[in-house]
Amino acid sequence: MDFTHFDENGNAIMVDVSSKDTTQRSALAYGEIYVGKEILEKIENHQMKKGDVLSVARIAGIMAVKKTSDIIPLCHPLLLSKITVDFNINHEKEVIETYCKVKCLGKTGVEMEALHGVSATLLTIYDMSKAVSKEMEIKNIHLVSKSGGKSGDFKWQEK
Repeated sequence: MDFTHFDENGNAIMVDVSSKDTTQRSALAYGEIYVGKEILEKIENHQMKKGDVLSVARIAGIMAVKKTSDIIPLCHPLLLSKITVDFNINHEKEVIETYCKVKCLGKTGVEMEALHGVSATLLTIYDMSKAVSKEMEIKNIHLVSKSGGKSGDFKWQEK
């Protein structure tokens, strides 16, 4: 079996993308955190002692996207064009849904960046809310869609 991240001697390597075409690439990732009614109300009413949870979480997600290649081994550093982190509050499920979209003009995709952004955003919500309750659950982190590159487009299909 030919591995892409190992040379002929079994040494870890970064994949050479120099011969790949530069194309517009984008990725959208999703994740959610169950926080419960009390935390949800405190976040919405800006009553959390640590401050504006969603604003801080958004900044954490953006910062994480920019540092993905420092965290994920052999991941290429990218010149990113756009990063967005958005939220949807689902009162019925007592969940904060998070979306991270990343764009670049490059030779490799931005899926890991979007997934890393969602993860850091959700962890920040947890960190800023844990004084109220630790009974939170981060779940359903996945790639929703991606475009660009040799492998083409991808769209998540609910199972």
